[in-house]
Amino acid sequence: MAEIAKWYVIHTYSGYEKKVETNIQKMVENRGLHEQIVDIRVPEEVEINSETKKEIKHKIFPGYVFVKMIMSDDAWHAIRNIRGVTGFVGPESKPVPLTDIEIETMKIESSPVVIDFDLGDMARITDGPLNGYLGKVIEISAEKGKVKLSVDLFMGRETEVDLDLNQVESIE
Repeated sequence: MAEIAKWYVIHTYSGYEKKVETNIQKMVENRGLHEQIVDIRVPEEVEINSETKKEIKHKIFPGYVFVKMIMSDDAWHAIRNIRGVTGFVGPESKPVPLTDIEIETMKIESSPVVIDFDLGDMARITDGPLNGYLGKVIEISAEKGKVKLSVDLFMGRETEVDLDLNQVESIE
């Protein structure tokens, strides 16, 4: 039975996250460890500066890199000896995989969102301060996971609202 790759957290020196990510990728390429080390991530959020209109990336978990891997002595040793890595997160630096709930709440791995509506369709907002309001779908961005609705908030005055796809459901 083949082992399933799990997410582990690596602690790094602050500011070395991207360098560690790159070095792990190079090590996987050089040693042919694609079967053991499946994915490497440094979760970031993008902030758009309203004055300069520039995108600013912030690390969500500074000092940490997430690796989806099948844990083995070889893989553990290879990652542990990469410059900038201080160890795996776990008791006594013994790696402990993240649970499914932790993966979901930290938004490390996103599950695919099903889009069951088209432009011009009516949709119901299911989450947030506008929960229960209806709106007309005027824009869909699947790659960003966003949808824009035109919602009647003030008796006949339409307002455009940007929402995550998982905050909206189709009206049959």
